[in-house]
Amino acid sequence: MENNETIFPEEKESIVSNEASTIIGTLILTLVFLIGVPGNLFIIWSILFRIRKRSVTCLLILNLAVADGTLMLLTPFFIVYLALQDWVFGIVLCKTLFYLCCMNMYASIFVITLLSLDRLAAVAWPHKVPILRKKGLVIKVLVILWMMTLAFAIPAVVYRTIRSDPEGGRARENRTVCLAFHQSRGHEVFQYGFETFFGFVVPFSVIVGSYGYILRHLRSSKFQRRIRSEKLILAIIVMFGVLWLPYHVVNLIQVVAVLSPNDLQSRLDHVWKSCRAVTSALAFISSCMNPVLYTFAGKGYMKTAGLNFMAKLFEGTSPDSAEKKAHQAKDQSPQPSKERICQESVELQRSKGTSTVG
Repeated sequence: MENNETIFPEEKESIVSNEASTIIGTLILTLVFLIGVPGNLFIIWSILFRIRKRSVTCLLILNLAVADGTLMLLTPFFIVYLALQDWVFGIVLCKTLFYLCCMNMYASIFVITLLSLDRLAAVAWPHKVPILRKKGLVIKVLVILWMMTLAFAIPAVVYRTIRSDPEGGRARENRTVCLAFHQSRGHEVFQYGFETFFGFVVPFSVIVGSYGYILRHLRSSKFQRRIRSEKLILAIIVMFGVLWLPYHVVNLIQVVAVLSPNDLQSRLDHVWKSCRAVTSALAFISSCMNPVLYTFAGKGYMKTAGLNFMAKLFEGTSPDSAEKKAHQAKDQSPQPSKERICQESVELQRSKGTSTVG
């Protein structure tokens, strides 16, 4: 088995060694915290206390907000880490915080995948939707989802430690860094390959396939009423993909570096270590962008609903809400009365009799 020096040759550089990268990361995380914490708390409050009958979509958005809100509460630790370029919180928080971050990544992408599959079911199998949307079944699926996130994030605990860095940081001459530690190349390839494959490639393939089918069917007039809510969910998906893609590209660069010859490995190590802080900060942005998207999508309700505008928006995002509105409109449309039908029938018979006499 290869020792640690094989994986980290001479340890001349860490993810907080790049001054510009840590400064940018600190600024991004500060902005993310200021927007993400109140934004996600407002979403949770709107769904729990302002929506009486919560649809499957509302439940999924609630779980997404819980995952994102939890991550936002962790950002002050990482702001301090990047600002000082020194991990001052000890090994327990080093493992715990990165475990929770990894959990958020899996929870977010899994919930977004469920949102896509829920939309797909509404379009592809409308007759089975009432069965698939039974609250008991949905809760069981969500429990399984969270159990999967707990299990999938375990490598973040196993392969995380702290060590002294002689380069020093802004706070002191010798700094401590919280970093991934692998006793063999295979462990490093496993962690980042597993994370990218199950945390991005597989779920995003399902999402793209689902929405490819959905968008084709939205062209028909039968599904035109759903376009507004579909655009909101699609915006969530695109935003998540754009902001998490750089992080997973860095993961792949790190895997390639491990499998490369020493000269190429040193160059690739410099690339991913220089970019890791910024790409991780960009991934954090995805957890504060959903409240912003919801605010823009629900601005039409602000004048009439006030603080309840978010609840009004979510009530209209259920795939079957359009059908309910359509049925209500149909029921409220004027129907011909029995007297009018009888009168038209008599007049028709008279006209026939007159034409026969003529």
